[in-house]
Amino acid sequence: MTDNNSPPGSPKVNPDHNSEANPLPKDDSSLENIVRRFQDSMSLAKKHKFWETQPVGQFKDVGDTSLPEGPIEPPTPLSEVKQEPYNLPSPYEWTTCDMDSEETCNEVYNLLKNNYVEDDENMFRFNYSKEFLRWALRPPGYYKSWHIGVRAKTSKKLVAFITGVPARIRVRDEVVKMAEINFLCVHKKLRSKRLAPVMIKEVTRRVHLENIWQAAYTAGVVLPTPITTCQYWHRSLNPKKLIDVGFSRLGPRMTMSRTIKLYKLPDQPATPGFRKMELRDVPAVTRLLRNYLSQFVVSPDFDENDVEHWLLPTEDVIDSYLVESPKTHDITDFCSFYTLPSSILGNQNYSILKAAYSYYNVSTKTPLLQLMNDALIVAKKKDFDVFNALDVMHNVSFLKELKFGPGDGQLHYYLYNYRIQNALRTSELGLVLL
Repeated sequence: MTDNNSPPGSPKVNPDHNSEANPLPKDDSSLENIVRRFQDSMSLAKKHKFWETQPVGQFKDVGDTSLPEGPIEPPTPLSEVKQEPYNLPSPYEWTTCDMDSEETCNEVYNLLKNNYVEDDENMFRFNYSKEFLRWALRPPGYYKSWHIGVRAKTSKKLVAFITGVPARIRVRDEVVKMAEINFLCVHKKLRSKRLAPVMIKEVTRRVHLENIWQAAYTAGVVLPTPITTCQYWHRSLNPKKLIDVGFSRLGPRMTMSRTIKLYKLPDQPATPGFRKMELRDVPAVTRLLRNYLSQFVVSPDFDENDVEHWLLPTEDVIDSYLVESPKTHDITDFCSFYTLPSSILGNQNYSILKAAYSYYNVSTKTPLLQLMNDALIVAKKKDFDVFNALDVMHNVSFLKELKFGPGDGQLHYYLYNYRIQNALRTSELGLVLL
C-alpha cells in the first residue's frame, strides 16, 4: 500500500525560488495534468505492473464519472482471507517488530537511519528518533502484527520494514476504518530483490485479518492514482546553517547578514494566552479540531483518545500550543508541529538538521498568520533549523506572508480500495500523514 524508496517531497528548498518575491505557484496539479505528464514521461516498460493488479484508482479511469465513489472491491469473508504469510525469497523470513522492546526499536531505528528516504542529491536522510517511532506506531488500538520486519535467516539481521496503524478517516460524509501505511524501507543492498511488493501484500493481508479493507498512504513518486498532490514549503529559522549545509542557498543580491536579518523572529509569541497544551485541554482541543476538520473532503475522525495520543506534547516528538482567552478562559486556537530531523550526509561541521513539520492548526479568534508566526517563534526558541509545511488545509494563506519558500519535491496522497471521483485541491485535504 506504499511504494519502496519513495521520498515524501525532497526536504530541501528549491534554490531557484526566492522567498522575498516568490508568487504562489499556479495550480498545475490537477489529476489530469499529473497523469498526462506521468504517462508522457513513462516508457511502457515502466508501467506499474504491481499497482495495476491492486484495487486502486487506475490511470485509465481518470475522468470516468460512471464509476461510483467508495470502496472499489467489497470486503472478502474473513474465512477466505489468506491465513499464512506470503512467501519471501528463501534467504529471508518474516518477523513481527515489538516496538516496546528496546533492542527491536534500536534495530528499526538503525535500519531507517541508514536506508530510508533521502533527497535526490543524497545530502539529507530522514532520521526518525526512537521516541518518534514509538509515538507514530503505537496509537490507540494499534496492532503489533502490523509492524512487519524481514530478517536474513542466517544473520538474523533486520533488512526490511513496513508498518500499518489503524485510523478512522472521513471521506465526505463517510467515516471509514483504514490503515495508515508507512515506513516501507528495504536495505540499500537488497533493492533489486523485489521485496517491496511482497511486503505490501503481506501488510495488506494482516490488515484484512482485522476486517479493515481500506488504507491511506503517501509517496514521493506518482503511482496509480493520487487523490491529490501537495508541495512542501520551508521556512528558514537558522539560515546560516541551512546555507552552510546546502539545504538552501544565498538569494541573488543577498548577503549572509541580510539573509539572517530577513528571517529574524521576535523573542516571544505575540498572542495573549498562548501557552503549551496540557492534559486538561484534551476535551477542548478535540472539540476545536473536530469542528475545524469537518470542512475538508478527507480528514481524520479524531476522538479524545486520539487527540491525547497524537497532540499532547512529548519532548522531541510533538509540540502543541493553544490560545486560552485571558478573559473567558475558552480555548480558541491551536497549533502543532512534530520533530523529524534529517541526517546531514558528508558535511564536516554538521550531522543533524533539526526540522519541525506543521501538523494540525486551528484558528478561530487569532488570525492564522499570527498563530503560525507564534509557532515559528517557539520552534526557533527550541533550536529548530527549519519549519516545514505542506500546502494542505488553509496553510496557503500564511506560507508566502511568513517567508516560506517552496521545496523541490511533491508529496502524493493515495487511498487503497477507495475511489474518489475527482482529484482534490490541496485545500480540501485535512490529513497529515507522518
